[in-house]
Amino acid sequence: MAETKKLLRALSGETMDVPPVWLMRQAGRYLPEYKATRAEAGDFLSLCYNSDLAAEVTLQPIRRYGFDAAILFADILLLPQALGAELWFETGEGPRMSTITGAEGLKALKGKDDIHDHMAPVYETCRILSRELPKETTLIGFAGAPWTVATYMIAGRGTKDQAPAHALRQEDEATFAALIELLTEATIEYLSKQVEAGCEVVKIFDSWAGSLKGEAFDKYALEPAKRIISEMKARHPGLPCIAFPREAGDKYIGFAKATGADCVALDNSVSTEWAVENVQKDGCVQGNMAPKLMVTGGQELIDETKRIKEAFSKGPHIFNLGHGITPDADPENVTIMLEALRG
Repeated sequence: MAETKKLLRALSGETMDVPPVWLMRQAGRYLPEYKATRAEAGDFLSLCYNSDLAAEVTLQPIRRYGFDAAILFADILLLPQALGAELWFETGEGPRMSTITGAEGLKALKGKDDIHDHMAPVYETCRILSRELPKETTLIGFAGAPWTVATYMIAGRGTKDQAPAHALRQEDEATFAALIELLTEATIEYLSKQVEAGCEVVKIFDSWAGSLKGEAFDKYALEPAKRIISEMKARHPGLPCIAFPREAGDKYIGFAKATGADCVALDNSVSTEWAVENVQKDGCVQGNMAPKLMVTGGQELIDETKRIKEAFSKGPHIFNLGHGITPDADPENVTIMLEALRG
């Protein structure tokens, strides 16, 4: 079965005339069917924890577009909630969390083995999808990387420059390092259960990796990814892992070899040509179309799709965006992109 799945073939190093394709946040607010299902759920967190509805929104873009992969519908902040952090969503503003500002807040969290009852609906979503996805569609599980999750836990919300997390890292490194350690261990347990429930690939989203510089990047972005990937492969031999250290810049170079990742996902702040020369030489890459083209469409979308496909055509490539598809994207533009990609 695995041999028929295009995404798994690319992750194993195969170069294909037409690369496999999926989109980050492909189940989401740009789709009318998603909006209807979310309304049925009542709110975002209720949707995440309703296994039947979470599976439904995961399946919606597969039915509509026939992507080569489906990614589990969940959120990176479910894990800190499972660890005991308070989590809620402000309408129109995004997530809010209780904050960790020192050792006392860290001590109040649960251990890595205490998350599974809370996460049981997510694992059930994986099981449903494993049964219901088309046989050619790969199921991707995911988690946020420890640094990115920590930035939300420390600030209590998303921040432009992750300043609160950087301040704690510099002023109380013992507490900060202990939080990264807990998140690393909990992420391993969480992803492992996703795989046991049917996920065939896991992806680690380090959305704020780019704000870590120099040794801090190596210590808090690269090393946790390396540990997570190493342990996942030890527990699940042959499991492909995708790493996404967004806006890593030159730190993309060698990231796959250093961490053991089978594929490095690229944002659109690096050029395709640079990525071919510096990153794809080490194996599979994913990306890196600008998400705004899903809004603007037109001939530019068609031309850019063909350009990226051609640029990466000499090695293993998974076609995707450089970040998630945005709520203002036109669903028809996704169809146009797929027609340009698949001919």
